[in-house]
Amino acid sequence: MKLLLLSDIHGNAENLDKLDAEFKAADAVLFAGDFTEFKKPETAQPVLKKLTDKHDNVFAVLGNCDEPDFMDALDAADINCERTIVFHEGLAVCGSGGATVFTGEPPYERTEEDLVSDFDICKTETMDNLFLISHNPPKDTVCDAVNENLHVGSQMFRDLISEVKPVAVLTGHVHEGRGTDKIGDTVIVNPGSFGIDGTYAVMEVVKQNDKWVVSSTELREVK
Repeated sequence: MKLLLLSDIHGNAENLDKLDAEFKAADAVLFAGDFTEFKKPETAQPVLKKLTDKHDNVFAVLGNCDEPDFMDALDAADINCERTIVFHEGLAVCGSGGATVFTGEPPYERTEEDLVSDFDICKTETMDNLFLISHNPPKDTVCDAVNENLHVGSQMFRDLISEVKPVAVLTGHVHEGRGTDKIGDTVIVNPGSFGIDGTYAVMEVVKQNDKWVVSSTELREVK
């Protein structure tokens, strides 16, 4: 199964037209939030419409720049996986939106406890085919590094990953943290900001003894 991984579109709906071949090839599209250009909430809806027009199987959470009540639009479009589990071809997708408090200006800043509590549903039973989407990255990975000396991710989220052992985690928020990493056997991917830098990722997962495993992850960018 091929997954198209996106994050941080930031109102640049037009850039999605450059991915028509990727949308066509993908079995599902996972989006880690920030539909919105900062302080321009009117830019979120065109991105949502473009995403859902491009593919039938989209799974998404909000970013810290998105208004919290935009979750209603995700629910109406039937793409929301925040605080719930959505199943696709046996893959269990669960998400958490927003990011930890920094400046207080973005509309969807939250505490670490609130962010991680969105995944409480994942701990109610053992899941072999869990895929997490979190706008806020786990701490001390390539994916949360602003620079080589500064990691801004969540330790609590990292601890949860070690506990529930998902197949993979899609994250975003830290544009400079584009890359892939691992926590245990879990693959962590930050595709970077698609809206600003045109970067994204494609992941292949395959079935082995009824369990999905990551066979490849490729970071790409639009030309």
